[in-house]
Order: sequence, then structure tokens, then C-alpha cells
Amino acid sequence: MYRIKNSFKTLLALVLIFSVSCHDLEEININPNGVDPQKADPNLLIGTIITSVGLNVVGHGFGDIAGVMQHTQKDGWAGGHNRYEWDDNSKSWRTYYNILRDVNELYNKAVDRDLEFHQGAAKVMKAYTFGLIADLYGDAPYTEALKGGQGSDFFSPVFDSQRDIYLGILADLEAANTLLSKNQGDYQGIMPSQDPLFRGNAAQWRKFANSLALRYYMRISEKEPSISAQGISNIYDNPSDYPLISSHNDDANMGYIGSSPANSWPTNLAFEADLLRGQYSRLKMCATLVEALQALNDPRLGVWANKIEIPLELDPASPDRDEIVDGKRYIGQNIVDRYLSDGGDPLNYDEEYVGLPPAIAGASTYNLNPNLGQGTYNPHASQLNDIYKDVAGPLLLSRMMSASEVHFILSEAALKGWITGDAETHYNEGVRQSLNAWGVGGEFDDYIAGAPYGGLEEIIEQKWIASWSAAAEAWFDYRRTGLPVLETGAAASRQAVPLRFYYHFNDEITLNYDNAQAAINNLETTVFTAPDGNNSAWSKFWLLQGTGKPY
Repeated sequence: MYRIKNSFKTLLALVLIFSVSCHDLEEININPNGVDPQKADPNLLIGTIITSVGLNVVGHGFGDIAGVMQHTQKDGWAGGHNRYEWDDNSKSWRTYYNILRDVNELYNKAVDRDLEFHQGAAKVMKAYTFGLIADLYGDAPYTEALKGGQGSDFFSPVFDSQRDIYLGILADLEAANTLLSKNQGDYQGIMPSQDPLFRGNAAQWRKFANSLALRYYMRISEKEPSISAQGISNIYDNPSDYPLISSHNDDANMGYIGSSPANSWPTNLAFEADLLRGQYSRLKMCATLVEALQALNDPRLGVWANKIEIPLELDPASPDRDEIVDGKRYIGQNIVDRYLSDGGDPLNYDEEYVGLPPAIAGASTYNLNPNLGQGTYNPHASQLNDIYKDVAGPLLLSRMMSASEVHFILSEAALKGWITGDAETHYNEGVRQSLNAWGVGGEFDDYIAGAPYGGLEEIIEQKWIASWSAAAEAWFDYRRTGLPVLETGAAASRQAVPLRFYYHFNDEITLNYDNAQAAINNLETTVFTAPDGNNSAWSKFWLLQGTGKPY
């Protein structure tokens, strides 16, 4: 997987001009998929940046990271999703640096035109995007990134430490809080229609900035507890200076337009050529999440998944029986034994919801699926709710930051003794705001009675549940806390959950060999790293080194 050869060093000068991730030679200092910044109004750049980031949040949080965190599994074409079959040819950071070029152009234009709202929004989106890079990869170009236009000294930018990137993110969010603190009428040049998050509302952007700061203070809490404690308590103790997203009505959500495959929910059927073998058919809820929701009698389960069409029922009196009667498929023990002897996994006889177990070898045939083949409809497993067939809808959102997450962070901070608030109160409010966000808030009282606060395990479990379709945040919490406890399936490429993305061979290593190699050398191997070498999804970057978490 990690295949650096000395010959690449001699070719480095020849390939520098083709760099998109880190280098900047005038015409490649823009996002090739975005608006031409030389011609663009800053408002158009805001829309381009938000939609680009929002699509990536869903791409990870409803994609492969949802597989890692056992929110979903695929029963077809499942290697990267179910089994973490990643390597140094997958998951480049190119997209994020493309976005950051637009962010940089937005900020510069806003400074030139004295547009403080746009400066503040640019700071927030810079922090969000660099946050994803640091969260997913570790060390990365930061202080010297996006400076290729200043000369060849910046064609091979240094990789800043992950720690320094996080501290830079927090500094940008502090600056954004100040820039966005004026009355709405004091800002100039805002076009609400070009802001898919908050329609140009500076107060909501300010809440977004401070809520993100909470996220990143908690992110570094195992390595820099004093910085985290001071930062979180300062925000919490000064609500007029640091307003937060506290209600689901203020969540940072980006909706979908639904006019093309590029701006539609990824499992929609409107642009799917093969309805029987498309993304909707192959993606199902993971049994880990389904069973956790069932144990809690969680009303969100019915919002996210359909009940199975045909339950299985064992008929002990007829060993060879296999027939559907009154909507149930009755099977005898001989049918079960043949299925198991052929490598099938244990059957699930639940009459309502059946999820796919994580990383099983026979996902496409699970639970005696009669429709053999990759990604076909399985009447004995739960499909996603019908809303996920649509191109857009009120619940089909890129959920970039939520009130639920804010309250769970505050609950954990209170548990640590960093704030004066009550951990249970914020835990309850985190649950309430998630239920509200999914349209089942009326069931809060009954639900919380069966899911009471008990400490860190309950906080992180509920945060994991609430991150449905935004599972990357649950992954980042899992790495920090080891919660929820996840067991990998037998077919997983390693018997442990991965910790990071590989540095990409072509986009991140060969184009900036020496600096990339220094970052790779900073990674710490684990018992699951081999045979990759240091550049492994199972190696630890600074954030996890010395913490003993998650393994």
C-alpha cells in the first residue's frame, strides 16, 4: 500500500506543476468545480463553499464512515464501506484544498471590500474545512498552504502539526465570533438567497462559529485538557459574548436542490438507472444501530428505516418447509442448516426491523435473501425509509452542526467539572433536540424515561445515535473515548476500527515527498498497522498518541 520509491524524488520537479492539492500557479488557485473567483461576487463564493463542504459531510457521514461507525452497511460493492478496504490510492484530500482556495478568495475579496460578514463566514468555513483535514489525516499543509502564487518557495508546503492546525482553527473561530457580533443592519453586501445555511443571518453564523469552537475544544481534550477546559468554560460562562446553537431550529443544515445527481440526496431513485441494484437498494441500516435503537424503543428508528416486508419464522415441526403464508416466510430447520453450512450468518427472526451485521462475508444473501446478486432488494432485511428514495426533502439535510451535539458536548464538559451546568440537564436537552430535529420530539418524555443519563457512556451513545447521516463526528468521538464499544465483523480487513485516512500516494506523497514523509514518520504504529508501514489507517496521529484510546 505504501509504495514510495526513490525514483519519485528525481521526478518531483517534473510533476510539481500538476499539483492541485498544495500548489498554486495562478489558474489552479481556484476550485475547478466552483465559480471563477476573479469574476464572482463574494456571495456566489459563499454558496459554492457551503455546498461543497455540505456534500462532503454527507459523503463521509452517510458513506464509508457510516460503515465504520456501524450506522449502515452495504449488501453490494461493500469493500470500502463494510470492511475498510482503504489504501493510499483512496480518499484524497484534494477536494478540501480545492474548497479552501475558494475560501481564501472569498476572504481576500471580503477584506478588499470591507465586508465583515463575509470575512466572518470565510473564517468559519476555513475552520470547518481545515478541521476535516486535521480530523481525517493528521498533520497537513496549513500555514504555507494556498500560497503557491507567492513563488516557488511554497510549491512544497510544510505539513503543520495536527495540534497547531487545531489551535489555528480555534483562533479563526474566535476571530469569526468578533466579526459576526454586530447588528444585522450594520453589515453590507449580503445576498440571503446565496447562503444555503442561514440566509445571511450574522447572528446564526456567530452561533455556528462558537458551537464549532466547542467541538474542537472537546476534540483536543485528551491531549490539551487545560486549553479545552478554559476554552469551553469561557464560552459557557459568557453566553452574551459567545452565543451557541441551542435549538434545532438554529442547526447548521444544508438542504438539497434535487435537480441533478450532483445536488440530490445520494440514494435517490430519480437519477438511478438500475432501481434494483442502486445505492438505495444496497445501503441498509447496520444491525449494531438497529438493535441499540430497539433496546431503547427509539422513535427515530421508524424515521430512518422501513419495517421488513416479509419476516422469517422457524417451523420446528416441518424441517424442509419453505413457504410464504400471510406475509411470513416459514422455514424448517433443514433450510436453516443448509444456509448456515453454505457460510450464511445466523438468521434474524425479528418481525419488524432487521439490520445487516457489520462486515459479514455474505451480506448479499443475508437472512435467506431470495434475490441473489450484488445490492438487490432483500425482503427479509430493513430497507432505508422511503424518504431516502427522494432527491430532496425536509429531513434530507447535510447536518454540519446541531444543537444536539452542542448539548452533548456541554454534558461531557459538566461531567468533567469544566462548567457549572448540570450534565444530566444537557444530556436530556441533547436527546430532546435530536428528537425534535427528526420530527419525533413529542415522544421525548416516554423516551428519556427509558434512556436516562448515567455518565459518559450514555452521552456518547446518544451522540452516536444523533449523528445519523453525519457519522464522521461519531467516528471522531469514538477515537477519543473508545465509545460506543464496537466489534468489527469477521470479514473486516483488520479486527479493529480504523483511525484515520491514508495520505494519498499520488496527491499527497509524490507531489510533496519530503514533507509528507516527515508527517508519516510522526505517526505511531499500533498492533493493527501492519502490513502498511506508518502510513496506515490504523496508525495514530498526535491526537491519539499516548491516550490509550480507542485501543
